[in-house]
Amino acid sequence: MAKRSAGVLLYRMRAGSPEVLLVHPGGPFWRNKDLGAWSLPKGEYDSDEEPLAAALREFEEETGFRPPAGALLDLGEVRQKSGKVVTAWAAAGDVDVSLLRSNEVELPWPPRSGRTANFPEVDRAEWFDPDAARRKLVAAQAEFVPRLLRALGLA
Repeated sequence: MAKRSAGVLLYRMRAGSPEVLLVHPGGPFWRNKDLGAWSLPKGEYDSDEEPLAAALREFEEETGFRPPAGALLDLGEVRQKSGKVVTAWAAAGDVDVSLLRSNEVELPWPPRSGRTANFPEVDRAEWFDPDAARRKLVAAQAEFVPRLLRALGLA
């Protein structure tokens, strides 16, 4: 059975144009990766958790920001190259990315050393216009951007 993740794509309007909030994964593997490496704040969930509850939980864990209280737009699902299925919702909101506070994960580091180190799950967040977001996002997740634009009546 494929792993499942759920997340929230936060968006805001600036000068009549949308921007979306993306996060960059932390840890040494992702340190020098940019295009195709970013994601919406999301995380895995088990079969006993509702996807929307997981999306809201993961948004807060990965960013330190409370999820928006307003209406959510269902953006559906995508299947990543790894087989993982990602379900997403969009929400209007605005956050100051300089205040990002991500939870940490423990990873083996350095490789084959037998030691572990803690790294932030997300090392930074940024606002991107739709075109930049599609380039920055993991390939399958890029589909969420045109879905958001259609839901907002902008495409």
